[in-house]
Amino acid sequence: MRLLIIGTLNGQLTTATKMAMDKGAKVIHAQDIIKAMHIVRSGKGADLAMIDVNLNIEQLINSLEAEHIHIPVVACGVQNDAAAAVKAIKAGAKEYIPLPPDAELIAAIIAAVSEENHKMISRDPSMQRVIDLAKQVAGSQASILITGESGTGKEVMAQFIHKNSTRKDMPFIAINCAAIPEHLIESELFGHEKGAFTGAVARRIGKFEEAEGGTLMLDEISEMDIRLQAKLLRVIQERIVERVGGSKPIAINIRIIATSNRDLTQAVRDGTFREDLLFRLNVVNLKLPALRERPQDIEILANHFVAKYSEMNGIAIKEISPSAKSQLQQSHWKGNVRELENTIHRAVLLCTENAISEQNLRTPEGFKIGQNDAQDVANRAALTAETASAAQIGQTVAEVEQGLILNTLNHCLGNRTHAANILGISIRTLRNKLKLYGDSGIQVPAPNAADSNAGIPRPYA
Repeated sequence: MRLLIIGTLNGQLTTATKMAMDKGAKVIHAQDIIKAMHIVRSGKGADLAMIDVNLNIEQLINSLEAEHIHIPVVACGVQNDAAAAVKAIKAGAKEYIPLPPDAELIAAIIAAVSEENHKMISRDPSMQRVIDLAKQVAGSQASILITGESGTGKEVMAQFIHKNSTRKDMPFIAINCAAIPEHLIESELFGHEKGAFTGAVARRIGKFEEAEGGTLMLDEISEMDIRLQAKLLRVIQERIVERVGGSKPIAINIRIIATSNRDLTQAVRDGTFREDLLFRLNVVNLKLPALRERPQDIEILANHFVAKYSEMNGIAIKEISPSAKSQLQQSHWKGNVRELENTIHRAVLLCTENAISEQNLRTPEGFKIGQNDAQDVANRAALTAETASAAQIGQTVAEVEQGLILNTLNHCLGNRTHAANILGISIRTLRNKLKLYGDSGIQVPAPNAADSNAGIPRPYA
């Protein structure tokens, strides 16, 4: 894991740096935001940024977003920095860490983005065959194409190959070809020189250079514009890149792994994908079976996710009841492992008994897993959107947010930890919102006794 630490905090961040390095992180230090941006542009990259809460966090996050650099930001400050902590969260920081740092807290942060979250968990023969082939070719320099339905774990497989290759100590860089606007993806891949186009305020190293010596994963390669495919083919053949606006070729040494949930052979026939590029990428093809085709993996994966999300949320690990196991095995799992993971995460949060029941596995609408799959998806989505929109007409954004937060909290029986996880916000953000509501005279559900954080002093709430 690559950790970027920004600022000094009178030496307190130095202690955090040493703890992170003891946990195996590769740490880069920048004294201010300008130097931090220079580091990420230069290709050194980072998986997580920890910044002194007294620096301009909003400026950092805006700078990252303006250049489409996606790095989670965590603010750090001394324990009495309550106002600064609230300001940091509002600016977009994912979390606030009080200093002096706690070794276990630093370890938890490292674990959250470490390679340990990319294990291949399987016992089904159909998946084992793919894993065995992946191990066999991991040590080679060949390009690999990983195919399979959405949610089958293509990026996890790419990480697995990288960790078992001779490049394991070098960067693993992933780029989603479908998530970046067409006019920016060339700059993302190859980098650009200052002034190459409007908004290019400084030189930017592209993903190919950032992955030097390591592995570059081109996720959803089928979504790349066919004109850019020609440039990609040239890079793969000649192993050189040219930054946008530049004239000097740059030699690269990387291993390419591409993924796709579409049939690329059909895409070639349709004229949306170059056949010569497919030949270059498809030296080895790893086709991941859908979860319904690997039934022996369902229970072992479910147990893994129960343990993962129980630990993450400070909840005692519970067994999955026989009826719930039966329901898991009977589902079609259209969303594959990703759908299973989300289902188990929700079940862990909602379970109040000694074991996860079939009822806990139901969708938020109350359906059994896959029960409503046969209904026309477009009609169902349109009806849901129409109903939700009609209910919200005339409300302000703040009122809609307030309703969502309070309804979620009621759904969780007042449990702040569970509600924050469902809402996708930090517990501090939720507590700050609830304090504002309470100060305004709005009735807020009392904390549930099952809340793992109930009774713990919260200096920033």
